[in-house]
Amino acid sequence: MKSILILLSVIGRSSQLTLSDCGSEARRPQVTDIAVTCGTSSIGLAIQVCPVIYTGYNDSLLILNHIMDPACRATLDESVSPPVARFNFPLNMTHACGSIFRTTSAAGTGVFADFSNIQTVNISGVVRSIDPTTGTITYNAELKYYYSCAYPLEYLINNTQIDVSASSIAIKDNNGSFISTLSMELFKDADFTKPMVMPSLGIELRTSVYVEVKATNLTGQYHVLLDRCYASLSPLPSNSSFFNLFVPCSKDRFTTMIENGDSQSARFFFPAFRFIEQQNETVSTYYLHCITRLCEKSTCSSFKQCNNRRKRNTLDSSASLAKTYTISSSEIVTKADTNESKEKPLVGGQEDNSSVGLGVAVGILAFVCLVALCIAAVFYKRLRN
Repeated sequence: MKSILILLSVIGRSSQLTLSDCGSEARRPQVTDIAVTCGTSSIGLAIQVCPVIYTGYNDSLLILNHIMDPACRATLDESVSPPVARFNFPLNMTHACGSIFRTTSAAGTGVFADFSNIQTVNISGVVRSIDPTTGTITYNAELKYYYSCAYPLEYLINNTQIDVSASSIAIKDNNGSFISTLSMELFKDADFTKPMVMPSLGIELRTSVYVEVKATNLTGQYHVLLDRCYASLSPLPSNSSFFNLFVPCSKDRFTTMIENGDSQSARFFFPAFRFIEQQNETVSTYYLHCITRLCEKSTCSSFKQCNNRRKRNTLDSSASLAKTYTISSSEIVTKADTNESKEKPLVGGQEDNSSVGLGVAVGILAFVCLVALCIAAVFYKRLRN
């Protein structure tokens, strides 16, 4: 009796769209009838409804993962051509309309080749039709629309927003990305409230630079874990010098980690430095990059243990970074030195005071040495006589 009441309720919600409204779109279902959008906070499904009507159903008879919750039901969108039945549900394990979450691990490749455990979460499910026919037999074919979104949980963050990738293939896996929810920001205070603005002449050496990488609009079961952060002379570090602030199981002695893998933000700070390669320039400019992992709350602690990850050599060759496809981060600019005479330019025939002073000092020292030699020679001759 309960199932009959549910079925009557479903039929009562049927759309006004009829087979005659579909025209040439009235046909048998095809595998391309479903479009899947793998978003950062939700998954969207769009199923062409005319083939559904042709088969004997309507949008209200399409059920997502056997869930009858109104929030998980389809809505008819006739504003597009052909019209579609849309599903949209959030990405969290407590309320994802019955979707299955499965996390897998594999060795890293490309820029992550030195990491032995790169995780991917796959979120999948199926939309099925409910047959309104009562009796012993039916002439309606059962409809099943499978969806699957795979989200990598390791990213190279360069303080740049990257659009979420999506595809429109039915029954096959789709790739999504949480990277648009991740951001990097530099601060000048330990409370992370005052953003660091780089002056044109750069910041002083040894100035503390506070870094925060955080996730926004991300489902609550994941935390942010930084695997590696490094600075490079180029926004695209494949062909430039770089310096590791920290790598798995090792960090520079001047880098201080505040929070990592304990929430949806990771924080650390380091003193501003210069690249020796830029020692003859007025300022030193470089860019900060972080390889970031999104780990489930229950597994973050295991990724912090050195025996579960492959230690990266701090002298990595730049060849391992050749496949990075990121855009440059904000510049970090440091001053040359507080002693301006070191790199002070000459203007319009003006003499370099440091060079003149050095020449005078050398002359005086040579004169003193000459006088000392003369006195020594006189005393030597007298003693010999």
